[in-house]
Amino acid sequence: MKAIHLLSGLLGAALLAACSSVPYAQRQAQRQAEYAAAAGAPVRSFHFFSPLYSWEALSNQQLAVYVRPNQAWLLDVDNCPNLTFANVVGLTSSFHDVSVRFDHVLTGRNYFPCTITQIRPIDVARLRNAQKAQRQIDEQPREPAGNQ
Repeated sequence: MKAIHLLSGLLGAALLAACSSVPYAQRQAQRQAEYAAAAGAPVRSFHFFSPLYSWEALSNQQLAVYVRPNQAWLLDVDNCPNLTFANVVGLTSSFHDVSVRFDHVLTGRNYFPCTITQIRPIDVARLRNAQKAQRQIDEQPREPAGNQ
């Protein structure tokens, strides 16, 4: 009976590993490059009224936060070892402003806050266009069955 459970577990793991043809590190590097290309010049702070709309951890040093559906910021932080595994993140702010070197990214109760070292605005429209372009496929009509 144990062999069946072990075999089914290994089969499930193999199927999950086969689901993606692109390695995880390569996908992460591609996401970082997309965000970097859509990011503007560094700024000192931005206005933030909680809660966050959305967020995406790009690495242990970089995080994209969406304060509204069409307003996002690329945050560079000091090494934050648990950032890529966090289930929830928060931001500190003073009078609804998040500032470089003063405010932090929070990743959980038992972890130290991560200091924000750089803030760059993200051109969300440009980012979405780049993502749309990647999803484009080259369509070729099939020949009718009788012409083969």
